[in-house]
Amino acid sequence: MPLEIITVPCLSDNYAFLMHSPEHNQTALVDAPEAAPIIEELERRGWSLDMILLTHHHYDHIDGVAALKERYAPVIVGAAADKHRLPALDTAVSDGAEFTFAGQNVRVLDVSGHTVGHIAYFIPSANAVFTADSLMALGCGRLFEGSAAQMWNSLSKLAALPDDTIVYSGHEYTQANARFALTIEPDNEALISRAQSIAAARASGRATVPSTLTEEKATNPFLRAHLPSMKLALSMTDFDDVSVFAEIRRRKDNF
Repeated sequence: MPLEIITVPCLSDNYAFLMHSPEHNQTALVDAPEAAPIIEELERRGWSLDMILLTHHHYDHIDGVAALKERYAPVIVGAAADKHRLPALDTAVSDGAEFTFAGQNVRVLDVSGHTVGHIAYFIPSANAVFTADSLMALGCGRLFEGSAAQMWNSLSKLAALPDDTIVYSGHEYTQANARFALTIEPDNEALISRAQSIAAARASGRATVPSTLTEEKATNPFLRAHLPSMKLALSMTDFDDVSVFAEIRRRKDNF
């Protein structure tokens, strides 16, 4: 087992993720919404913190960095394009960059759309991609800064990863996303089944993150804008993929 990945609930509906290498006794964190629950998990497990990987500049992904930096002195990694509005970076990375953590290769993907400069981290050996507010469980982030074309390009890039990739996204929005997705594809049997499983998980207090890329491609409307069946469902058979994606995003914003 190259990496143990732990989901840490933060704030009201955020997730941070700890990656631990038993072989190297090293731990990395993806995003830092707040420090206290992350410190609690580290201390409970007897782990230190060697690296923090930041996805984008929104406060609910970076507010815990200062306290964690003071306590553990980790290396801070983030997007060069976002350097001016992230906590001070030790390593600034761009699309296509690769680096190693605990002997594992980490690949950087620019996934702009929710913000410009948003990045994701793909770790092939762990079949894991950390997407924060780009690709989300049954959804995608609002287009606060980027365009529909940028987000569609980002989602297409993520959809091209291996189908067995595990998607670690940044929020517990899945149940609401399922309700919306069913308004678009009410007859999608995979979506109906997933919505039922999500409802059961939330009723028992279980997280719905992470998900798998296979699940997302079968049920997430934002990944399905290119499909003839989706275009037919939206009466947009003659429209290009970006226009269809933009219409789905518009409907979700007003849902």
